[in-house]
Amino acid sequence: MPDDTGPGPTTGGGGPLSGLLVADFSRILAGPYATMLLADMGADVIKVEGPRGDDTRTWTPPVREGVSTYYLGVNRGKRALTLDLREPEDAAAARELARRADVLIENFRPGGLDRYALDFDSVRTANPGIVYASISGFGTGAGRNVPGYDLMVQAISGLMSLTGDPDGPPYRAGISVFDVMAGNHAVIGILAALRHREATGTGQHVEVNLLSSALTGLVNHSSAYAAGGVVPYRMGNAHPSVFPYEPLPTADNDLIVTAANDGQFRKLCEVLGIPEVADDPRFARNADRTERREELRPLLVERLRARGAVEWFDLLVAAGVPCGPINTIDGGFAMAERFGLDPVVEVGEGGRAVPTTRHPIRFSETPAAYRLPPPEPDEHGAEIRAWLNTPHPAGTSPALDALRAPREDGDG
Repeated sequence: MPDDTGPGPTTGGGGPLSGLLVADFSRILAGPYATMLLADMGADVIKVEGPRGDDTRTWTPPVREGVSTYYLGVNRGKRALTLDLREPEDAAAARELARRADVLIENFRPGGLDRYALDFDSVRTANPGIVYASISGFGTGAGRNVPGYDLMVQAISGLMSLTGDPDGPPYRAGISVFDVMAGNHAVIGILAALRHREATGTGQHVEVNLLSSALTGLVNHSSAYAAGGVVPYRMGNAHPSVFPYEPLPTADNDLIVTAANDGQFRKLCEVLGIPEVADDPRFARNADRTERREELRPLLVERLRARGAVEWFDLLVAAGVPCGPINTIDGGFAMAERFGLDPVVEVGEGGRAVPTTRHPIRFSETPAAYRLPPPEPDEHGAEIRAWLNTPHPAGTSPALDALRAPREDGDG
């Protein structure tokens, strides 16, 4: 356990991870997304940047008041400290931060922190309780020197081979899906390692790589190959094992219809006014419907063209049939508002208030806290350096506690 854990619990709660100090040496997406989730759950996160800052600060457009919305989207709840690790004094400050931290997370190329004595073995020597999380593209073996970018992993993993029209080119997903997935896996690993430390007093090294996250994230397609020797192929928006489970045209826009079992299919046919189709032995079971999808699709489309997508959505959902209109992002936020999910939270006050997307988990007893807006470069550098230069016994640090501005997600 570290002998100086830095900030202690936030007064009045602040999340289930309140009292944990996270040294964030990551940048771009997977690591910052993970540390933002930890910050939402109450951890004190210090974001360490080099002199050029996080790359996403310059990834524009779009911008909000001159700041990249990409950066704003994954960096709330953190304090910013700029350190040039090539400078001995800054490298020493980084090592002191690592000594005091409960968690260190980094996504340097494997071995990139060795020269600064910030690798796991070096940090563990000074801080045996450290939970040290590393995110790489392709692990620490033969792939250690291959740069890791989400688009590369989408290609290498096979995801792009599954995305797009059967007769068209492969496509990337619309987001950096494996960066986000790896960030989530890092959080899971960190929480598991903290539980182990609680039981044993010993930290450990948590390693996540984008390719492994991708292969587990391909789920049924991965299993098709690993367990069945089958190499899946592009099917556009169709599902290889279920029908209907794809967009179908209505009077105005396409509607996603996912009647994934026999009961849902029967309800779909009843709402469409063709109950006899559910009794047709050609379509009695999911396997039959999937095999004869080209015969069944026209029967469904003929009925769906009688109404618009939103009208069908209301009718079908009321009957228990999963479906949904294909929205743009603004429509997705509007639907979340309609469902009472309150998807946007403002972090900060006055001119620093930044609308961000709500933390995805709701806790009945320890709600998420949105304490700090995404920081400007080295915004908290002076206070953090003063804290690092002042010896403190285990427990709270007034220098950091003074910066706290807790805001709990009061609706649980």
